[in-house]
Amino acid sequence: MGKKILKIVGVLLLLIIAVIIAAPFFLEAKIGDIIKTNVNKNVNATLDFSDAHLSLVSSFPNAEVNFKDVVLINKAPFEGDTLFKATSLDLTMGVMQLFKGAEDAIAINNINLDGAFINVVVDKEENANYDIAIASENTSAVESSTTEGFSFDLQSYEISNSRIYYTDNATGISFKLDDFQHKGKGDLSLVTSELDTHTDALVSFEMDSVNYLNKNKVQLDALIGIDLNQNKYSFLKNEALVNQLPLVFDGFVILNDDNQEVDLTFKTPSSDFKNFLGVIPEIYSKNIENVTTTGEFIVNGNFNGIVDDTHIPKFNIEIKSDNASFKYPDLPKAVKNIFLDIQLNNKTGISEDTYVDINKASFMIDEDKFNLTANITELMGNTQVKAHVNGAMNLANISQAYPIPAGYDLKGLLKADITTAFDMASVEKQQYEKTNTNGDLSVSNFEYNSEELASPVKFSNASLTFNPKTVTLNSLNGTTGTTDFDAKGTINNLLGFMFNNEKVEGNFNLKSNTFVLNDFMVAESVVSETTSEGENKRGSDAEGEKIKIPSFLSATINADAKKVVYDNIILSDVSGILKIKDEKATLSNMSAGMYGGKIGFNGEVSTKNETPTFVMKLDLNQLGIQETFQSIELFKVIAPIAQMLKGKLSSDISLSGNLTDDLLPNLLSLSGELFADITTEQVNTESAPLLSALVTKLNFIDLKELNLKDLKTSLSFKDGVVAVKPFTINYKDIAINVDGSHSFDKKMDYKATLQVPVKYLGSEITKLIAKIDDSSLQDLKIPVVANIGGLYNSPQVTTDLTSGVKKLTTELIEIEKQKLIAKGTDKAKDLIGGLISGSNKANDSTSTGATTKSNAKDILGGILNTKKDSSSTTVKKDSTPVKTDKEIAKEKAKDILGGFLGKKKKDSTN
Repeated sequence: MGKKILKIVGVLLLLIIAVIIAAPFFLEAKIGDIIKTNVNKNVNATLDFSDAHLSLVSSFPNAEVNFKDVVLINKAPFEGDTLFKATSLDLTMGVMQLFKGAEDAIAINNINLDGAFINVVVDKEENANYDIAIASENTSAVESSTTEGFSFDLQSYEISNSRIYYTDNATGISFKLDDFQHKGKGDLSLVTSELDTHTDALVSFEMDSVNYLNKNKVQLDALIGIDLNQNKYSFLKNEALVNQLPLVFDGFVILNDDNQEVDLTFKTPSSDFKNFLGVIPEIYSKNIENVTTTGEFIVNGNFNGIVDDTHIPKFNIEIKSDNASFKYPDLPKAVKNIFLDIQLNNKTGISEDTYVDINKASFMIDEDKFNLTANITELMGNTQVKAHVNGAMNLANISQAYPIPAGYDLKGLLKADITTAFDMASVEKQQYEKTNTNGDLSVSNFEYNSEELASPVKFSNASLTFNPKTVTLNSLNGTTGTTDFDAKGTINNLLGFMFNNEKVEGNFNLKSNTFVLNDFMVAESVVSETTSEGENKRGSDAEGEKIKIPSFLSATINADAKKVVYDNIILSDVSGILKIKDEKATLSNMSAGMYGGKIGFNGEVSTKNETPTFVMKLDLNQLGIQETFQSIELFKVIAPIAQMLKGKLSSDISLSGNLTDDLLPNLLSLSGELFADITTEQVNTESAPLLSALVTKLNFIDLKELNLKDLKTSLSFKDGVVAVKPFTINYKDIAINVDGSHSFDKKMDYKATLQVPVKYLGSEITKLIAKIDDSSLQDLKIPVVANIGGLYNSPQVTTDLTSGVKKLTTELIEIEKQKLIAKGTDKAKDLIGGLISGSNKANDSTSTGATTKSNAKDILGGILNTKKDSSSTTVKKDSTPVKTDKEIAKEKAKDILGGFLGKKKKDSTN
């Protein structure tokens, strides 16, 4: 019997184990459907997840369900927005919960959430994206737990590596919890229970575009008493750390149907002045454990009242310190005589009635003293400020007494005595006449250094006077790098810049003896990275650097500088107007000396878009040609041949295009036009391989005798190609017409057409013309075309000179032949006229002329060694060869071509 019982028990155990192992395979799909059904039928949103995994082994006797990539997407009016998402969500429940139908509520015992993002948004119409519960027509049904989809019998829960964001566009409030770690345990199934919680997070808070907290560290250990009958939550034993400031608090919150009742008090557990340093973020205050302090620092506060649509709790917060001091062990000086008397109050429960009184805030370092008093009312409404600040401070003492962040180094004596009164409504409406700021601020021997600056900035003197509407810059004398500057002017909207995100508007006069632009080239590090929400943002790990025109600046600057240095270009006596607005710099009426001449320029540079752009008009007057075209990359590629010229250049240039990240022209993007007027009488042949190559083909030209006086040319450029409009240069009485194009990488496609007088073609041709004895042939010219290709430094030149000379020689021999065979002067005249007019009368003659044409071909054939005639000579009786007319003509033609195509003969006279 005992054995039978054991067998039965064994079989049951095996069945239970088999069920535990097999059940997940059958129930995983079901549990996923149950969860989705229960959620989606009760909310105006869509729940989804990539995977649902069920385990009965690790959590037995409970079941554990794990969901991956959970996401809850809003419907209208926040269509498509993510309300909630998480990397994983683990739920633990009793095994029997798995066998409930899709319409039944599921009791959850434990929740673990990891990698969550909770994004709560309220729009300007005060619609909240978390308000997703579907309203029921049956009130009792709403109250029934069986229709809510879930019931919570929680024993513990944990949220790790998560973020909670709250953005209220109606009130301008933004609250963020980053790196949120929170866990709690307690039996929430009971009517009264205690929940033990621990929280770590980084808190950020912004209101009306003013950042009050920026990832400040918060730690909270709280024992919360829960009374579900009264919906009351009491803080029984609690301690918090805000940055490094400890606070203890107690009280309760009651959640009613229409409002919440709040009664909370808090205070610092001790009065040690280290509490004050604890308020400051740790990155700035460093380790405060070993700081020596005297005096006390006390924070006390309470919140009491009703919270509903129109009320907030009444509250009073006091911050006090009396004659305190602190000294860091590694720093030589102490901050002493610290007095603080600050109150933050709301006595009515109306948010607009919140006010701050800074009755006193003062401190000393050595004998330097700083004082501030202020009264700020209607903090949550039309904020009104009255404040006064005065003091004198040796700025170098700050780093001697307080651990300022690395990379900052301040020096100089600061003096201030300023009173201000304004309301935010007037500032936001730019009604600065309703504000009132008066006083003076000055700094002498100021020096500021940072890794962001190319060189330290030094002010020998800076003085500001605050007037009701403007701030007057009385003087600003300083240096940075090799630059000196002296500025005066006015700032029109300092309050708008400080409180309303407006651009600084001002007018300034700037003078300088030496102004080096690279001293001000502050690069902006840019990198694109994608957040978990798919947003692109900029970070500090730069993939590249971009020089940007400041977006906050809107100013007009009247500039006057003796010398300005940009890259390797030096400008002298620079003057003009520079306007900066909307990340664009506009230059007008600018003039400067450069390379022995003058330059005027008007245009604009913009860095607003991803790729910087510019548009510019330049007026160059009598600039040194070689210096200009050798030093400026733009001119090098536009007209590389100009480097060979010695003289002066005057030019009008219009150009536009893109800029590189360091604000230099991107040459391949340029387009524009140039008109040049060149005054020169010398050519540097060593830097003119193009002309040297041309001379080897046209050896009658001597570069030293080129006439380049009053040379004028126009060209246009686009997409890296420069098109040169036809222009003419002269060599003695030869007109050379040039046109064509080249690319920015110096590939050439040019044509030069020359009208060459016959006198340059050698002595034999001139002798032949002399024999013909016709004065009209003395002015005869033949056209020669030179095609220029290849690269500028290795040009390829081809000409049609050989064919032209062949034709000319044939025609001259024909004319002489006609005269020699005495066919009459009329026939010779016809041939001469045809040659001069370019007609072919000589070739259209009678059979006698045809015979002559044939003879000329024979002559040219002999010249070019393409044809031999064994019967071209006759032997006299005394055996001395007698030359025929054909041989005589052939030798003359050889002399002609040899003198022209070969090297020049020493004796080229007649």
